[in-house]
Amino acid sequence: MQKLTIGDVELDNSYILGPMAGVTDLPFRLLCREQGAGLLCMEMVSAKGILYNNKNTESLLAIHPEEKPVSLQLFGSDPKIISEMAKRIEDREFAFLDINMGCPVPKVVKNGEGSGLMLEPKRVYEIVHATVKAIKKPVTVKIRKGFDDDHVNAVEIAKIIEEAGGAAVAVHGRTREQYYSGRADWDIIRQVKEAVSIPVIGNGDVTSGEQAIAMRKQTGCDGIMIARGAQGNPWIFSELLAYERDGSIPPRPDVVQIKETMLRHARLQIQYKGDYLGIREMRKHVAWYTRGMHGSTRLREAINKVESYEELEKCLEGLDHRE
Repeated sequence: MQKLTIGDVELDNSYILGPMAGVTDLPFRLLCREQGAGLLCMEMVSAKGILYNNKNTESLLAIHPEEKPVSLQLFGSDPKIISEMAKRIEDREFAFLDINMGCPVPKVVKNGEGSGLMLEPKRVYEIVHATVKAIKKPVTVKIRKGFDDDHVNAVEIAKIIEEAGGAAVAVHGRTREQYYSGRADWDIIRQVKEAVSIPVIGNGDVTSGEQAIAMRKQTGCDGIMIARGAQGNPWIFSELLAYERDGSIPPRPDVVQIKETMLRHARLQIQYKGDYLGIREMRKHVAWYTRGMHGSTRLREAINKVESYEELEKCLEGLDHRE
């Protein structure tokens, strides 16, 4: 099994759950850890949210002992605020502090945050350098191929991150303008890997063991980050590990297993977020879990009206077979 060491931390394996706002919360991370994910990335947290003691930010910072190791991701554009907030929370139970330079959402980008930072190499250096100086834990960065086709600069930005003291870089093979459309460009990941000596984590279009091995062969990357491929599919991590171990492809979970996981996921959501928010946040997860199942379209319509665990249970009674 290929291990991955970042800074002074060795992971059990090199498969990483990528950070996704509204998805990689504590309940979902626990499910992915059980399936063997080597590292779990938390939802991105606003550095300014920590600075101003935002109530919602505190819940995003929660870490469960059974999910470790985890990577806590900050976003922002001010080197002073990011580095000082990293210092403020350093005693929490995360292994890595990651800086988001990949989020494509307009309200983030227009503030010069997320993938907007790909347009500001000098600021990238200042943010990473200040944060590395401020804390003892390894600092990593998530970037994209570039901002758009006219600004494909992942190699330049990765070199700057390494020079500033970054411990690893994750590269999503799409530009900001692509969002999540089209195919991920794995060649840019290869170019970054050849340009820096810190670990490079590849991200984009890996949804199977075969694709994971193909990405490794094509890019030479040290780790593989799975984001959308894990939505409604925490089992992807056990499948990736099995394929790497002996080339086997485990049978997909049957409808009964998927149903049990959805209900357990819902119980965890309610436990950590309360009845109202927990069950409403399950609506999108149920849509992902049931993709491709018989009657999934009708089920999605019903799920969007569910307001309690009992209603969810009743809604899922009819799940019997895939299309």
